[in-house]
Amino acid sequence: MAGTPKPLSGRTIAFLATNGVEQIELTSPWEAIEAAGGTPVLVSPQADSITAMNADWNHGDSFDVDVQVLAAQAKDYHGLVLPGGTLNADALRGDVDAVAFVKAFFQQHKPVAAICHAPWILINAGVAEERELTSYKTLEADLKNAGAHWRDAEVVVDEALVTSRNPGDLPAFNAALVEAFGESRRTGQEN
Repeated sequence: MAGTPKPLSGRTIAFLATNGVEQIELTSPWEAIEAAGGTPVLVSPQADSITAMNADWNHGDSFDVDVQVLAAQAKDYHGLVLPGGTLNADALRGDVDAVAFVKAFFQQHKPVAAICHAPWILINAGVAEERELTSYKTLEADLKNAGAHWRDAEVVVDEALVTSRNPGDLPAFNAALVEAFGESRRTGQEN
């Protein structure tokens, strides 16, 4: 129907990533946000660009960084996507600015979507406890030890937190994150 607004029209969604991000876990949700009318923004500890990986072994493409994480504020975004990739996820969870940025989304009750190894940063941000979520299988013990309720499912939605296990789950992950980011508008969950 002509003139029907897209679910994420006027919404700006932050993607937090650094070198080693799993390329398809960055590009597929990015394209889903754009297709739904949203504006994705790449936030990173890096200043200029990041290099993605394909399956943690092969270098992928480079992507221009829009905003450095030390200058980024959760209040400027309607939601956050955390793509995976072992190197990316491990580096981000050790970056104090990245951890603070993630924590701010939860403090402001804004939707967050994390896939594969990305839920590691939820532990460091102190927001995993009592959450029902999923991740790449090797994070199960880490997340359970942090007090999370881990499930082996293609997508798990716990309030405004959407999580998935791996690139094979991207269709379900993308659908759930678009719904969560659109739902926050309808419920007045955030500005």
